[in-house]
Amino acid sequence: MSKTCPTNGALGKRVDTQIVKAMLSLPLNILGVGNYRFCTDPDCPTVYYSEDGQQVFVEDDLRERIYQKHVNEKESTICYCFNHTVGSISSEITESGKTTAVEEITAGIKAGQCACDIRNPQGDCCLGNVRAFVKDFSY
Repeated sequence: MSKTCPTNGALGKRVDTQIVKAMLSLPLNILGVGNYRFCTDPDCPTVYYSEDGQQVFVEDDLRERIYQKHVNEKESTICYCFNHTVGSISSEITESGKTTAVEEITAGIKAGQCACDIRNPQGDCCLGNVRAFVKDFSY
């Protein structure tokens, strides 16, 4: 059984079926039994796929736009728990030379306020994405 994306052949990140259920805007009785993966390639329309390659879900099948598919769009949500977007972080850095997003997210995690396992389409914490975005941000 291949674990690569049936659309582009890349190996996707394994995700819990619960995140696929949470993200789908389709009836959940269409889900097969098995494991799912998350395709992060921005040029690939596939977001989730079953490891057996029998099911593929694209953004139109989901409740959320996927940051990894739209990393350069200002309205793209980068932190799904605290509602930070590419544009909000970019604006804050441009206006003040820094962002408080990393500290706010870290504080929220410590306070038990995040739910990345069910709110973030990648199924885990966004902090790595936010840190990478801030590090790579060009003025």
